[in-house]
Amino acid sequence: MGSADDRESAQFLCVLGVAMLETGQATSDVERILSTVAEAYRLAPVRLVVLPTVMIVQLRNGQRTLEVDVVRPGAIRLDQAAEIDDLVAEASRAAMEPAAALARLEAIRTSPPRFGPWLTFVGYLLLTLGFGLLLDPTALAIPEYLLLGAVVGGLVMLGRRFPRFDAVLPVFAAFIATVLTTLFLSTWAGDIPLRVIAPALVSFLPGLTLTIGAVELSSNQVIAGASRVVYGISQLLLLAFGVVAGVAVTGGFASSAERGAQLGWWAPLVGLVLLAAGNLLFFSAPGRSFAWLLLSLVVTYGALSLGTLVLGAELSPFAGAVVVIPFARLIAQFRTAPPPAVTMLASFWLLVPGALGFLGLSQAFTGGSGGANQLLGTGISVFAIAVGILVSSVLTNAASTIRFRRMS
Repeated sequence: MGSADDRESAQFLCVLGVAMLETGQATSDVERILSTVAEAYRLAPVRLVVLPTVMIVQLRNGQRTLEVDVVRPGAIRLDQAAEIDDLVAEASRAAMEPAAALARLEAIRTSPPRFGPWLTFVGYLLLTLGFGLLLDPTALAIPEYLLLGAVVGGLVMLGRRFPRFDAVLPVFAAFIATVLTTLFLSTWAGDIPLRVIAPALVSFLPGLTLTIGAVELSSNQVIAGASRVVYGISQLLLLAFGVVAGVAVTGGFASSAERGAQLGWWAPLVGLVLLAAGNLLFFSAPGRSFAWLLLSLVVTYGALSLGTLVLGAELSPFAGAVVVIPFARLIAQFRTAPPPAVTMLASFWLLVPGALGFLGLSQAFTGGSGGANQLLGTGISVFAIAVGILVSSVLTNAASTIRFRRMS
């Protein structure tokens, strides 16, 4: 392929880096991949500055071409993440011209979701119920999860139409969920009403942000890691503020009997099926990905369960994180499987402990017991996931290198 215009090449690297950041990749991984892409296109020596919200690319040629781009607000969908992952793979082989890649990235950004508003709303209900069956699987809680999931899901769908309210939406959603729970659901909510609220707020929980921040801190990316951790904590504080405001308005959670008997062994399995369906609908996963999403969630949940038996609850996410990356890359070899980014993002929803952090903060602010211990456990779990991801990445990359050398 002939040499491309320097400014167009710098813009291509910059926009590609922003797209990877929007899919939740760590800054160290983005920098490494962009360096590989620059080598594939035989560009001039490249200087990269990668931060969670901004991307700077400088080609150190005679004119020192500079490009700057910012990360756009809003979560990336799974179908978009899949297309970005495919584009990154092609770019690493210099399989397309930078101009064509830029046009394709713009088409990915502006593509509509695979499902309409109603199916997306149903997907949020399924996510809420699925997480509820994993967090607190009792029969009395099921209608509560559905009610709160419908209310918060409606607010989320409304927020998509009015993005300017994104900053206050977590507070308002937590406030409404708390008011409904204290006024109408607390007599059935058992001894921990906050567990009923947490699954409905799943889309606001910053567990992935906290985990990626911990990965970056462990990789000596201090600025990026610290900024992500601070942002994740601020999101938890916003949610906790909504709970505190709801408790203050209603007078607190009413005393209630202990929660009913837990559902059988099958409840978590049903929860995993609902999570896979919720990821498919709400996050607009690619076609033919449901079975692969479910398989990834089952494997991750199995590793978590085994880790709980061997390492304990706080360190069990380490076991789950170790299997996520190699398993996602393994199944990606099958023709009908989605790219690794899709199954990894879905699996991280099981690993990230944002719900536990939210419970800890809310209990601490509302005078509940055990809040400090839950916060400490959340911090340990976050870094357990980070270490697991680092170990998994090192082992996977080493295995890929060995296999490549044998083939050559």
